[in-house]
Amino acid sequence: MKANHRPLAPNRALALGFLTIILAGALLLMLPIANRTGRSLSFLDSLFTATSATCVTGLVVADTWTQFNLLGQVILLLLIQVGGLGYMTMMLQASLLMGRKLGLRQRSVMMESVSAQRLSDVLTLLRYILGGTALIEGTGAVLLSFRFIPELGPARGIWYSVFHSVSAFCNAGFDLMGFREPYSSLTHYVYDPLVNLTACALVLLGGLGFLVWRDVRENGLRFRRYSLHSKLMLTATLVLTAGGTALFWLAERDNLLAGMDPGQQALVSLFQAVSPRTAGFNTVDLAKLTSGGGLLTIVLMFIGAGPGSTGGGVKVTTVVVCLLTLSAYIRGRREVGAFNRRLDEEQIHRSAAGVTLYMTLAMAGGFLILATQPFPLQDALFEVFSALSTVGLSTGITRELSPLNRAVVIAMMYCGRIGSLSMLMALAQRSAPRVKDPVEHITIG
Repeated sequence: MKANHRPLAPNRALALGFLTIILAGALLLMLPIANRTGRSLSFLDSLFTATSATCVTGLVVADTWTQFNLLGQVILLLLIQVGGLGYMTMMLQASLLMGRKLGLRQRSVMMESVSAQRLSDVLTLLRYILGGTALIEGTGAVLLSFRFIPELGPARGIWYSVFHSVSAFCNAGFDLMGFREPYSSLTHYVYDPLVNLTACALVLLGGLGFLVWRDVRENGLRFRRYSLHSKLMLTATLVLTAGGTALFWLAERDNLLAGMDPGQQALVSLFQAVSPRTAGFNTVDLAKLTSGGGLLTIVLMFIGAGPGSTGGGVKVTTVVVCLLTLSAYIRGRREVGAFNRRLDEEQIHRSAAGVTLYMTLAMAGGFLILATQPFPLQDALFEVFSALSTVGLSTGITRELSPLNRAVVIAMMYCGRIGSLSMLMALAQRSAPRVKDPVEHITIG
């Protein structure tokens, strides 16, 4: 008698696929030939680094340049690229190159991976994703080469340009600047407009999401023709970038920004408003942030990037839907919408569930870290939100985490990349209720 094997649900397939890549990456990073010292990195540290790279986070327990040689850096870059685009994107491209047709099952998993709305969108999105990524990362590498080649020479300058362009576009935050000072990120280029603006552009383009790319490509600057998703993403991104820049300046004008001229203050504020939206680079010492600057950065990390993008966070549209729901409730309106379009109730419920689950995980992770190690509250929350939103920014406590807390951060980075709600759905056994329970009202608020 033949066993009846049910195929994995798309969210479970994604979770398993990312886990497989992380474990393979960890084993490769353990190899002595991948490490600058010629000695094997411990499995826990390799697992932490592979998870951070595949989940495009950027948190590190060892400085990338100091720890890894060229082979190790190449392995990291491949993990970042696969993690940023989604492993299903890479697998499906390989299938197409080998002349294989995409089945319904593959399209369903791809749909989950890139947040496509229809199965018919999958092939079109795949072309946009691969072509657009190559164009944007290539352009970013060319722009960065004007800075790195004169400083580092042709071969090394080109490698640094490619590595940092891919890391920025994939919102990974890994850097190779440890040759100047370990864990220094882009602080050496704090006043460099070319490096700052190129990195910001790459981060924003990667964080918009592939669905927005397609809309802009097909409709140009005709905003009215964009889908509601694209309208909300572009509007919210503009508000978050401009508002985040102004608020960072307000919080840090007498602290980190003190002594800078107005142009330098604007550049630093812009970078630190964009980078927390899951990029992970920093041009200033985040350990010296004021409480206001730290809180603002945590909020930006919580919001994150767009669905179907290279970034993480609870997602921009999730927060927008929650705010629109609040606005409608305050105004006494039964329907929630924007731009003359009404939102589906399932999306409202999913947004509320996503925010609730995200905050539950963040508070649980923060408690575990604080219960076992005496970190300041802001530093612990900063680390937790950075991991769960796959950002990679840190006040410097990552290297001080105990093995238990490193495991906690690994789990949070993994859940953040898969999507906390998708992760829970992947683990839960869902079955439709046979009958509906009777309704009974409770008191709320």
